[in-house]
Amino acid sequence: MDAMEALRTRRSVRVYKPDAIDKDVLEAIIDCGRLAASAINIQPWEFIVVTDAAMRKRIADTTDHGKFIADAPVCVVVLAREGRYYLEDGCAATQNILVAARAQGLGSCWVAGDKKPYAADIVEMLGGPADCKLVSLIAVGYPAQVPEPGKRPVAEVLHWERF
Repeated sequence: MDAMEALRTRRSVRVYKPDAIDKDVLEAIIDCGRLAASAINIQPWEFIVVTDAAMRKRIADTTDHGKFIADAPVCVVVLAREGRYYLEDGCAATQNILVAARAQGLGSCWVAGDKKPYAADIVEMLGGPADCKLVSLIAVGYPAQVPEPGKRPVAEVLHWERF
């Protein structure tokens, strides 16, 4: 699937098949995350791939809107070392991972991290360094359901020269 098709068809998937994902596919997806744009090329990100069911359940139980993480075969945890643009950089990496997952025929869903009260707990739970912030949790798996939410048409959001 080409990049434009992956971008156009990516959706937030919250219901997954239990099928395992090949390690090579996961590494390719994370590789796309590490290739994201980064302010001053600092590349502050660290990625933790969680496949252990018990740990995914602990993560899911800690969140407020990510209970489905327990049912996805993988949770990618995106951390970023503290710095001026850690959040922007971590979000760019997260978006790359979402699109790369779609390009591999997988579903995914971004669960917030940075401003959540559980962020530090999850970093500690996974043994992350003290100077890392939780940017996002990404459930990944083969979709059992794909929602079709409406997207605003380009004519509604595009402005030329001025608003």
